[in-house]
Amino acid sequence: MRRERADPLLVEKSRAVLTVSELNQIIKGTLERELDSFWVVGEISNFRVPPSGHFYFTLKDANSQISAVMFRGQSRGLGFQPENGTEMLCLGRVSVYSVRGDLQFYVESMEPRGRGALYLRFEQLKKRLWEEGLFAAERKRPLPFLPRAIGIVTSLRGAALQDMIRLLGDRFPDRRVVIWPVKVQGEGAALEIAQGIKELGESGLVEVMIVGRGGGSLEDLWAFNEEVVARAIFAAPVPVISAVGHEIDFTIADFVADHRAPTPTAAAEMVVPRKEELVAQIQSSEGRLIRATQAALYNRRQIAERLMRRLVDPTRRLQENQVRLDELSVALWRRFKNSLDRFKDRLARPSERLGSLSPLAVLERGYSIVYRMPDRLVVKDSSSVKAGDLLRIAFARGSSLSRVEESE
Repeated sequence: MRRERADPLLVEKSRAVLTVSELNQIIKGTLERELDSFWVVGEISNFRVPPSGHFYFTLKDANSQISAVMFRGQSRGLGFQPENGTEMLCLGRVSVYSVRGDLQFYVESMEPRGRGALYLRFEQLKKRLWEEGLFAAERKRPLPFLPRAIGIVTSLRGAALQDMIRLLGDRFPDRRVVIWPVKVQGEGAALEIAQGIKELGESGLVEVMIVGRGGGSLEDLWAFNEEVVARAIFAAPVPVISAVGHEIDFTIADFVADHRAPTPTAAAEMVVPRKEELVAQIQSSEGRLIRATQAALYNRRQIAERLMRRLVDPTRRLQENQVRLDELSVALWRRFKNSLDRFKDRLARPSERLGSLSPLAVLERGYSIVYRMPDRLVVKDSSSVKAGDLLRIAFARGSSLSRVEESE
């Protein structure tokens, strides 16, 4: 029997044909329906944050990997940012990004494995603030010596406050203490602490400030690890002592503050010394100063006595010096007179030669000098004068005026 070949068009019509988009939607629906939310542990890699603020990364282990995304709405509540190489516990669901057909793990929550989320937030904030210079040693201010007013930012209900007040009163009762009550743990505590630091600093009431609380768990102390508290301490106009928890507890506030106290009680001890100790120090210093002054006076007295023994009668020394001065004066006058006589002798011979050449010497021999007046020109030729000119005739001694009657 001869079999007829099937018409391809008829076969195509009888098949269930899906588009790619329909296939991806079926896979997506199946996965979301069959697989509920679950926890997945893996290492973060290829972590990136585009301008949208969503977290895109790869979650992998030794043998496999899966693309993952955490949308900005869920990531805002983390308090830390994942880093490449960290192992995370991620809660989410599996689905398909139907546009590309990519299998993705949609993360709703995550926490570090092996290290708590709070610890990771602590380390990340600590690193960032250190890079900004908030922990720099050169910006930390010294504590004022014996401040007149001390501020305390803490809870009114804590035992730490009572311990500080009692110790400050015991050490220096006349110091003024300004208490700024705040909530030190729980929701909103960090904002209250930061606001308290800001307002107390701006009030101008205190010269130094203690910020802290008693001991507790990491969660209890967490308000002092918040960035807003760190920046408030950094901006405070007066030195700040951080006194949070016990000696083994370290917070971000400790690193930013000008000084860290291991306990609130130790902070009070750092602010003011014991009054009795100061009085004892002053008395001890006074005694040492008196003894040193007495010793110095004794030494000066001994030196003065030795100098007095060596000192001779000043009248005798003055008389000797007067005699010596007279002798030197006579010798100096003799040397001056001899030098003057020799100088006169040296001048005499040139003077004689100059005298022989002087016109005055000619006048001594009976000659005279005739000057035409009023220009006082010497008359050398009769042609230079005329009748009526006035002449002055200079003799060896004196002169006379003449008028020309006739010139030849």
